[in-house]
This record gives sequence, structure tokens and C-alpha cells, in this order.
Amino acid sequence: MRVVSPLAIAALLSALFAAAPNSAQQGPSQQGPELFRWMDFHNEKDQDIVVWVTRSLSAEKWTALREIGVLYDAALVVTSLRSAPDSSPDQDAFTLWSVSLTNHGITPLLKGYNLRWLDFMTFTEGAAEEPTILYDNCSECSPDTYFTSFHFDKAEHTWEARWMRAGQGVHVWTGNPPAAVSWTQVYAGLAEPNGRDLIGTWNHFDYGKQKPAEDFVYRYDLAPISGLERTQLLSGKEAEAMKQRVCRNGEALPGLSRGQDSELCQQLVNPRPARKPVTTPPANNRGRSTPGTNH
Repeated sequence: MRVVSPLAIAALLSALFAAAPNSAQQGPSQQGPELFRWMDFHNEKDQDIVVWVTRSLSAEKWTALREIGVLYDAALVVTSLRSAPDSSPDQDAFTLWSVSLTNHGITPLLKGYNLRWLDFMTFTEGAAEEPTILYDNCSECSPDTYFTSFHFDKAEHTWEARWMRAGQGVHVWTGNPPAAVSWTQVYAGLAEPNGRDLIGTWNHFDYGKQKPAEDFVYRYDLAPISGLERTQLLSGKEAEAMKQRVCRNGEALPGLSRGQDSELCQQLVNPRPARKPVTTPPANNRGRSTPGTNH
């Protein structure tokens, strides 16, 4: 009879446990939309994640758990808050969270209204795509609209929102512009030939006779080498090229554009040819005198 030593059994069990995946601590080997997965609240296989996230947020104020997306050891979570039982659902406020799947740690990312999920976008050449959103800052008003994307920070094991300033993402639209100024707004998500995506915005302020018009053209992207978020105010030829791109129909990414129907954009991409003065007289334009005839 063959005798197996206890040390060999212990070593074998240790190797098996080390190789076994732990859903709360170990995620996929790389980031990407094919590995990022939304939880199905009615699927038994996802219930451990749903219960974990619910317990993590138990001390926070919310009325519904809307979405849970998981990548590696952190969840991207959406909760909604209804101000009163008889309030309309379209007036719910939402909060996006990063929830740790290892220690119940939570980080609020942003708050807003009218959340709209967009297609995944790529901001660094060769890198994984990121979930992106548009959202508003109020529900019963003329809202401002913002854009952001979410990426997983491998060093911190958390989700983070990009281009955040004063608690909001990229400001792409103002719902209540000042009446004293003619304000044209245009924005678009754009794709570069190298596979990188970016956001372009153009704000044109026409002050009438008060002072000359002003243009503010911005590009939001990631620096190619460092991967840091950039907010660039463009000028000169770069600004003119961006105006053309954000105004041109068919170039914007799906669901991520507005203002292309403005008069300013139409004049830029479809300029009307200047009318030339007519110098040839009509065929029946005969003078009162005939050369060589005395009057």
C-alpha cells in the first residue's frame, strides 16, 4: 500500500487553494468591455455580488439599486434617490459609486439626474475601452449637461471618473444661457485614426455691437505618453480644425453630439458662395442711340 505523507497533502491543498479564483478578490486578467460585466439582479450566480454591494451601501441614502458593473475587485454602482413616494421616476437623482469587493469600502464618484449610458470609448491607443455617460445637473429646470467616462485604477483598486472639476465632468451644454449674449454651443465625441477618442466643444459668444465675438474651443483627451487627462484650450489652426470636426455631420460618435444644426455650424460646413455682380448686359438692353447717328 502506498503511503502519502501529510506534508505532501498539505502542499497539494495549498497549491489548489492558491490556484482557485476568489470572486471577491481576483478579477479578470485585463480590462475591457468583454470583461466588464453588468450584474443580473435575477441571476442566482450574481447574487453574492448584489448582496455584497447592498451591504456596503447600507448606511447611505438611496431608494433603489439601479446598476452594478464589475471589473477586477471593484464594482461601478448606480443608486437612485426619490425625493417623495409620489414623485415621478424621471425626477430621481442618481449617485455613482465605486464599491470595493474586498473590504466593503465605498467612494462616491458623482451625482446628477437623467443618466444616459453611451458606448464604450478608448482614450489611449491600445488601451481598454471605458464606460461613458451623459447626465444633467437638475430635473425640474433647464439643465446643464455633462460628460464623463470611468476607468479602473489598478493601483488603488477603485473606479474613477475622468475630467472632474467641482464635482462634475466635462461641461458640454448650458441649458439657460444669458439673454444678453447670442451663445452658440456645439460638442461632439470624435474618433482619431489611431483609435483614440476625444471630446471637442465649441462655444461662440456674439455680443452684438458691445464688443467683438469670442470663441472658446476645447479638446478633452488623454496625453499619449503619460496617460494623464488633458483639457486644452485650442487656438489658431487647431481651433479652426476642431470647429470643422464638431460641426460636420456624420463624424461624431453615436449619441455624443449636439449643436450641429445651429446656424453657425451650417455656415461653416456648408458656406454659401458669394454672389458675383452681373457685368454682362441683358440681350435686349439697347441704348437710345446708334453709333454714327446724330441726335
